[in-house]
Amino acid sequence: MGIDPFGGPFNQTHHAEEILQDFDAFENERVSVAGRIMAKRGHGKASFAHVQDLTGQIQIYVRLNDVGQETYDLFGKLDIGDIIGVTGIVFKTRMGEITVSAEELVLLTKSLHPLPEKWHGLKDVELRYRQRYVDLIVNPDVRNDFLARIKAIKAIRQYLDEQGFLEVETPTLHTIAGGAAARPFITHHNALDIDMYLRIALELHLKRLLVGGLERVYEIGRVFRNEGISTRHNPEFTMLELYQAYGDYEDMMVLTENLVAHAAKAVRGTTVIP
Repeated sequence: MGIDPFGGPFNQTHHAEEILQDFDAFENERVSVAGRIMAKRGHGKASFAHVQDLTGQIQIYVRLNDVGQETYDLFGKLDIGDIIGVTGIVFKTRMGEITVSAEELVLLTKSLHPLPEKWHGLKDVELRYRQRYVDLIVNPDVRNDFLARIKAIKAIRQYLDEQGFLEVETPTLHTIAGGAAARPFITHHNALDIDMYLRIALELHLKRLLVGGLERVYEIGRVFRNEGISTRHNPEFTMLELYQAYGDYEDMMVLTENLVAHAAKAVRGTTVIP
């Protein structure tokens, strides 16, 4: 068809969620949305599809008279999983569904493999963890968990920064496997000709920074423990450690409680988590 299957840029002006949540402001307005085709159905000279972006799905309406024969033929050949960009007018169908009526439609990326079947989805646990990118596409709850994690980490940083803590980065390679009781991953430093260990904890270098005069420090970093693996235990994971001079365990208790409450409010809007 002479179309680059991995095409150029697209000016995405809005996401699905903001249009769906504020229809009155967007009704009869022109928007540009982009995302992956998750469902598609045709009715002769008019077709519908659901396009999924970061925030959710929105329906698009593609009509031959609006987009022209060439674009309509292209749309007819698109598959579930293809990524498209659509510019058009926001309206509600007779069934009451908020929809973008396409004036322009472009193929942005061709999907080379089909998505998991609609009704059964991606259920195999091991496959979900090995192909997280597919899991994110077909399981909205997983995507929401990823976004919640991002918000939580952002809130943790914000709170600790406001309390006068300094975020630091400490070495990943250690000469001793210390700071915790765990089996380390071992590697070899060729220039120094010594064995080194991927860190099993953040503790040791953070405490050295306290000795050096940095009174409040924290790190959110990756640690590595060469032990069992399951869906609940990954040999590589993220750890938060923080240290404070001139405080005791009661100070750390108050700090921890406030930190967790702050993160919960940032993610859920409340400290009551069901």
